[in-house]
Amino acid sequence: MQIPTLDELHALGASHQPGWPDEAKLADAVTTLRSRPPLVFAGECDDLKTSLGEVAAGRAFLLQGGDCAETFAGVTADNVRAKLQVLLQMAVVLTYAASVPVVKLGRIAGQYAKPRSSDTETREGVTLPAYRGDAVNGFAFTPEARVPDPDRLVEVYNSSAATLNLCRAFLQGGYADLRQMHAWNADFVKRSPVGAAYERLSGEIDRALDFMRAIGAESEELHRVSFHSSHEALILEYEHALTRIDSRTGEPYDVSGHFVWIGERTRQLDGAHVEFASRIRNPIGVKLGPSATPDVAIALAAKLNPDNEPGRLTFITRMGAAKVRDLLPDMVEKVSAAGVQTAWVCDPMHGNGFETSTGYKTRRFDDVIDEVRGFFEVHHALGTWPGGLHVELTGDDVTECVGGGEALDEASLVHRYESVCDPRLNRTQSLELAFLVAEMLRQSRS
Repeated sequence: MQIPTLDELHALGASHQPGWPDEAKLADAVTTLRSRPPLVFAGECDDLKTSLGEVAAGRAFLLQGGDCAETFAGVTADNVRAKLQVLLQMAVVLTYAASVPVVKLGRIAGQYAKPRSSDTETREGVTLPAYRGDAVNGFAFTPEARVPDPDRLVEVYNSSAATLNLCRAFLQGGYADLRQMHAWNADFVKRSPVGAAYERLSGEIDRALDFMRAIGAESEELHRVSFHSSHEALILEYEHALTRIDSRTGEPYDVSGHFVWIGERTRQLDGAHVEFASRIRNPIGVKLGPSATPDVAIALAAKLNPDNEPGRLTFITRMGAAKVRDLLPDMVEKVSAAGVQTAWVCDPMHGNGFETSTGYKTRRFDDVIDEVRGFFEVHHALGTWPGGLHVELTGDDVTECVGGGEALDEASLVHRYESVCDPRLNRTQSLELAFLVAEMLRQSRS
């Protein structure tokens, strides 16, 4: 399979791309990226595809999470460790509740670019180009910082490589031990203001681990974990430059990450992003918001997964709490009736944002939970499998989403609002989400 050239892709209409001011500098950055080693390997992408096939078949559950937008300054050992820790903690709870494997997928090591609803941003009468993520320009509100700089694409590669190295080091250095992961959850239950509500489930996991140890059933599987990286394939120059031909199969893979997805704003059937994704062999995702129709989803599946290969395609729905119960049933029913092989995953974040009177973008924890609950209700009613969660979160104690057991209100947002783009669940909210979803999973398996 041949990959279109960048010129051919741009000719299709590539939305949400930066206006690079220096074409020669951009060409140099692309040339540099083409010479760099892969960040991930084709065989790892195939392994993930196999696991996602199990999700589509109802034999596994996907947990995908991480920053809304990574930053270069955030590539520190403490930051990466905190994100890994909260994802692994959530996975333990979900694995026990669902009695199926949980596929762990980070929004990590590549999530440096974001589409924006406006090309510009105005503050106090001053208008500048919008911040499009560290892959493109700087967050500081100055004319110099907001100029798109192609050298940042090379820094994305360097930062992603460093992040992946940190992840591998942590996962090989004891972080993947199931007992340690559960010990973190036990600490959360004891110390968190909402932890007591989940003491029963935590105690059940404790007893299950003790039983396995007593009968000598602690295998190597309890001490290691498979973890993969993902990001939105937004900036075409970056993704195209990191596409390689696999020596085993002769097929093209985007080696910037194991799993890449197409956003709600760039999923045009005849557009550049869908065309590019149709040519690579990675497992891929597509975000489907309220404007998506069943016919659109079926057409996207035909374009992106013409062989109907299990694990190749994941539909990530982001309808919003107020609309999920009305819009999702028709979507799932008609796509399933068409015989489309796909994993269904809920993104309860992007359809539930609002802006406070003081100008903070935020989300209500109750809305996040309600969309997940609606997602499960729809699949339960249709007899289909609610395959996973796609969540923006951090392992830090930020104050970006209101509500949850800590009862954060709008006045609390000022204390630790650290996201450069959209609000994330903090550690406590993330773990509370895991325990609540665990109960939904138990009901769906009963």
